[in-house]
Amino acid sequence: MSLHPKIEEVTERIRRRSAPSRAAYLAGIEQAVRNGPNRQPLSCANLAHVFAACGDTDKARLRGEATPNLGIITAYNDMLSAHQPYEHYPERIRALARSLGATAQVAGGVPAMCDGVTQGRGGMELSLFSRDVIAQGAAVGLSHDAFDAALYLGICDKIVPGLLIGALAFGHLPALFVPAGPMPAGIPNKKKAEVRERYAAGEATREELLEVEAQSYHAPGTCTFYGTANSNQVLLEAMGVQLPGSSFINPDTPLRAALDDEAVRRVLRMTALGDDYRPLGRLIDERAIVNAVVALMATGGSTNHTIHWIAVARAAGVVLTWDDMDQISQVVPLLARVYPNGEADVNRFQAAGGVPFVFRELLDAGMMHDLATVVPEGMRAFTREPRLDDGVLSSVPAAAVSADESVVRTVAAPFEAQGGLRLLRGNIGRGLIKLSAVKPEHRYVEAQAVVVDAPQKLNKLHAAGVLPRDFVAVVTYQGPRANGMPELHSLAPLLGMLQNQGRKVALVTDGRLSGASGKIPAAIHFTPEAARGGAIGKVRDGDLVRLDSEAGTLEVLVDAAEFNAREVAANTSPDAHDLGRNLFAFSRAMVGPADQGALSISCGPPAHDGAAWDYDAEYELGCDADAALAPHEAKDA
Repeated sequence: MSLHPKIEEVTERIRRRSAPSRAAYLAGIEQAVRNGPNRQPLSCANLAHVFAACGDTDKARLRGEATPNLGIITAYNDMLSAHQPYEHYPERIRALARSLGATAQVAGGVPAMCDGVTQGRGGMELSLFSRDVIAQGAAVGLSHDAFDAALYLGICDKIVPGLLIGALAFGHLPALFVPAGPMPAGIPNKKKAEVRERYAAGEATREELLEVEAQSYHAPGTCTFYGTANSNQVLLEAMGVQLPGSSFINPDTPLRAALDDEAVRRVLRMTALGDDYRPLGRLIDERAIVNAVVALMATGGSTNHTIHWIAVARAAGVVLTWDDMDQISQVVPLLARVYPNGEADVNRFQAAGGVPFVFRELLDAGMMHDLATVVPEGMRAFTREPRLDDGVLSSVPAAAVSADESVVRTVAAPFEAQGGLRLLRGNIGRGLIKLSAVKPEHRYVEAQAVVVDAPQKLNKLHAAGVLPRDFVAVVTYQGPRANGMPELHSLAPLLGMLQNQGRKVALVTDGRLSGASGKIPAAIHFTPEAARGGAIGKVRDGDLVRLDSEAGTLEVLVDAAEFNAREVAANTSPDAHDLGRNLFAFSRAMVGPADQGALSISCGPPAHDGAAWDYDAEYELGCDADAALAPHEAKDA
């Protein structure tokens, strides 16, 4: 099957736009490749430190034998249910590497905060910036320059994008990402949401709410809804940097253990010391990035990745934009309904056909690139399901038909003809909405604005009984520069409950919404944000706001001259310095806008012709990356 014309067109546009930065990135990889083990250039004192704490076998190999040394970057902690299974992975990896004639060492650990714990609280203001800290932490771990390949142990929201950015800074190293799998199914997500909404209405007790939450989050493994964490796994497979079919195999099962072991074997075969060298930076190109976006749209994945994958792409020298994502979404059909876009959890998605089924459909329809991956068979390997036959890892083709058409469907009979995302434009800037989670009857809202600069203030207005029947909640000063762009998931139960009452409600914000959120129309990530002088800060209480999700527009229906003459309202929520927020003032001051990845660190090679990317100049060009690059392309020509 030939590539779909729109996918081909978008990919080629990204390739041309990214040519200077991608060439610079690849040149850096070539410069870093060495003949012989990467530890070879270390001085005797350097090398002695590397193996000082090793056992005799590993020490002998590290002293002189031409064997690979595998670096492990782990995001283990035992508060995150998704990461708790990683506790004993390093010792298992070391033992297996040793049996294969190699060595393995934990190169470093990176932080991994749980957004589920910090939702609605001050700690959430550290969440987005934790991605950049993780990227730097991964780089620090690998900076010892003694490793020939790397394994990355991480699953959740900011952790995987951060690990990817850090890994791409060492793009000359082969790399594999190793998931630990989702927890078994607990209470249905729909029931959990219903109790949350009843609690918001004062109809459920705290004890009842805690019980339903405990039944939902109940065991080691990833949370079972299709939020940012589980979207991470699908996007990693779509780029070919995780073993095929490995995303949703539960922890502590024989198949999970077999896949974990195969990851060690595979990454050791990919080093420059062998004959199948596959450095990460060569694998992740514009085609791999497009594959990730296609998979995101086809499965109705997390809106957080409209920020994270722009940052990941930039780390590989690839310039991705929201316009690219929007155009891809308009031709890629929605093939999965997993909560919050449906009632199924990821275990049911896996049982219905899962990632192999969806990828088979997309490849056959020319919606995905067949490209080089961490396995020799390329992307077609990702259309097969892993199996254990008498203890030996094997695979079988994806199911020919869906085992549950309420969860997974074919390209010929999708849930919707278009994907899960729409770019919104209007007189307050540009933002995004996740259409796949919103029923068609809720996709158009025209109502008066209720403007607040902190989500807690909306809850107080509701408690006081002063909210209009129909309204658009405009929550400002929630962008990266204002307060680190916390997720506003705490508003979902309130707004969902009001929508259940037959009221027309919507959310408009320069902040983020949890990858688990759905149901209500939420226009998010608006740029420029209020803290950058964005027009979202000019919206006033009582202004009529029209959100037309299908048309991709959001307008404040105020006379243009009057609206333009308004000043941006001041932020009345004081800065807070508890919970470590004082340590991130520099990050808030330096961070770029959401549509450029909200990066607070330098990332990848210069975006064009040796110059740093000028975020504010790009806004003057209407957030148009192609226009921003045009003068440099003309000069090169």
